[in-house]
Amino acid sequence: MPSMRAVRIHEFGSENVLRLERVERPEPGGHEVLIKVMAASVNPVDWKTRKGEYAMVGEDDLPLTLGRDLAGEVAAVGNRVSEFKVGDRIFAMLDAKHGGYEEFASIPVSQLVGMPAGLSFDEAAAVPLAGMTAWQGLFQNGNLKAGQRVLIHGGGGGVGHFAIQFAKAKGAWVATTVSPADASLAKELGADQVIDYHSERFEEVIDPVDLVLDLIGGETQDRSFAILKEGGVIVSTLGEPDKAAAERSKVRAVGFMVNPNARQLAEIGELIDQGKVNVVLHKVFPLEDAAAAQRALEQEHVQGKIVLRVA
Repeated sequence: MPSMRAVRIHEFGSENVLRLERVERPEPGGHEVLIKVMAASVNPVDWKTRKGEYAMVGEDDLPLTLGRDLAGEVAAVGNRVSEFKVGDRIFAMLDAKHGGYEEFASIPVSQLVGMPAGLSFDEAAAVPLAGMTAWQGLFQNGNLKAGQRVLIHGGGGGVGHFAIQFAKAKGAWVATTVSPADASLAKELGADQVIDYHSERFEEVIDPVDLVLDLIGGETQDRSFAILKEGGVIVSTLGEPDKAAAERSKVRAVGFMVNPNARQLAEIGELIDQGKVNVVLHKVFPLEDAAAAQRALEQEHVQGKIVLRVA
């Protein structure tokens, strides 16, 4: 059987447990597509999984190939697949049972979407997980509508920089909290009010909002109830916000985890094709430097996304 390179973990721990090794190349099942992976992005869920901090992956799931999104070309299709053909350029968010840190990935056709025409593979790989996290936070869980006001905590990061652009594209007024290093980027992405959290307390400088998208947690989340309109909502990727505080403030509180959704990813792709959304890349690492890429994401100030170039 042909082999390929993949970055896998056989145990939980530091970035030193990441192994670049040769494994058997998969064959697509009837409803699957074999993708030649060109690039895969690096997300917080990757290093959390590596450390054993992601509840959906346990010891019984090891060894495991990491990576939850990718971009590449169709290399082969299963005998029940008619939606794609060899050579098509795709991007996808993967479920927890599939990995992107490998040269070939066999993926259910239901998870695949054609790549936006104007993106490189590196840029396209940066979109799915972070993009759909922003999308599901704003629209699926936050019910954001045109004309409403949203505050996005952490607007310079992978999820945050997409959230700013999605909210603006849908006609919302957008404020964001960022570090001084990300202030210029946030303005370029279209934020109406940019708040430097080093020197300003957001609750003192912003009028009430309909939605808070919390990508930071902790004290930032706790203070956010004070600037929500009655009937508003706080949505967090970092666990369910305080229900008692929500009841006192007469708002909703939602914690969520992103799930693959090809229809939503296709809509995001359309916004990219229309020039309404840009992808910000912080740095691109080769596949063999996956450990350095995870270390950078976990320990450094990252603007936009980190990507592994696989092919």
